Amino acid sequence: MAWIYLFAAGLLECTWSATMKMSEGFSKFGYSLATIIALAGSMALLILATKTLPIALAYPIWTGIGAAGSIIIGATVFKEHIPPMTWIFVVFLLIGVIGIKLTSGE
Repeated sequence: MAWIYLFAAGLLECTWSATMKMSEGFSKFGYSLATIIALAGSMALLILATKTLPIALAYPIWTGIGAAGSIIIGATVFKEHIPPMTWIFVVFLLIGVIGIKLTSGE
């Protein structure tokens, strides 16, 4: 169950980064509220995941999901230009996250 919590926490990490941008500096109430709720949910799920998973494993996976997901959201939803070389490093990031999981013994 901890892995499900961790994955969901990573997805909420992506959600709050997107809604934070949509809040336009917290000037739009609905998006601002969504940001705060998603941020709190992400942290709560990370806390639940770390009840059984080591922080040395959970935190880098959580941040990796959030980082890669936010880049993908930026490119697809917000039409931000992501240079081709950046995509190579996103792949490296995902490989690193998968590698951490596979070598963790969890």
